[in-house]
Amino acid sequence: MTTIKAFIESLRPRQWTKNLILFAGCIFAQKCGEPEFLSRAVLGCLIFCLASGAVYIYNDVVDLELDRLHPHKRKRPLASGRLTRRTALGLAASLAAACLVGAWFLGRNFLGVTAAFFALNIVYTRLLKRAVILDVVSIAFSFVLRAVASVEVLSAAMPGIKISNWLLLCTFFLSLFLGFGKRRNELIHLHIESRNTRPALAAYSEPLLNIMIGITFVMTLMAYALYTVWPGTVAHFGTTHLVYTLPFVFYGMGRYLYLLYKEGRGGRPHEILLNDGALQLALVGWIVTVILIIGEKG
Repeated sequence: MTTIKAFIESLRPRQWTKNLILFAGCIFAQKCGEPEFLSRAVLGCLIFCLASGAVYIYNDVVDLELDRLHPHKRKRPLASGRLTRRTALGLAASLAAACLVGAWFLGRNFLGVTAAFFALNIVYTRLLKRAVILDVVSIAFSFVLRAVASVEVLSAAMPGIKISNWLLLCTFFLSLFLGFGKRRNELIHLHIESRNTRPALAAYSEPLLNIMIGITFVMTLMAYALYTVWPGTVAHFGTTHLVYTLPFVFYGMGRYLYLLYKEGRGGRPHEILLNDGALQLALVGWIVTVILIIGEKG
């Protein structure tokens, strides 16, 4: 029972909120009210949650010795000794195999994206996480793959469905924004000796990260604003009203900046989403407004 509990903890279920992006395709295809498509989105999200868990375990195995030096990561099941390396690898491999089988049942395209997600994260864990800038870029690409998966999980039942390139850009830039914010928090709040637990962190500086955060903040807002008024978007949804969702995006990102710079809480964006009421309100407001706007014209 202790091993099972440690294994579940290693899957980091509190970080699974990242995979809510698997519902993006269903929302923007205006299919949330149709059980077949909604069920595929739910299954796709579940597969990516479990796939993320398998990746987290693999990452913990590779970084085992470094995690034991980290003030927070040393409490994880593997680093603390509550879960053995051999058991963790066996369970993670079995989970990854189950995810690929499940993805196959949802369509070959979805299977391809799931396999690419695993491949990217293996390369990240082994190589890219040690490269300054590329570490954050590779994380952003993992979110882009999630966005692509949100469409591909529907493609077997809805041939010809496509995701807007603008939404891919928004996903990419927003992920960069959050990633650089996380790096800034780690750089400032971890003790100097603890920075060795993330190899790329020593190559960053606070001014560099401030610039990167500012650039990606502007790029995210610009990409999303252009998406809402782009002729292709207007033609697809039959309305220009999506532009009215922009204030929710601006407030949500601004709220994150406030928490990052004023309260030093940017190190764990997923925890902020789970615990900050103002940010939750912005997200819910955005979702409801989007559904109301595209549902009115759908």
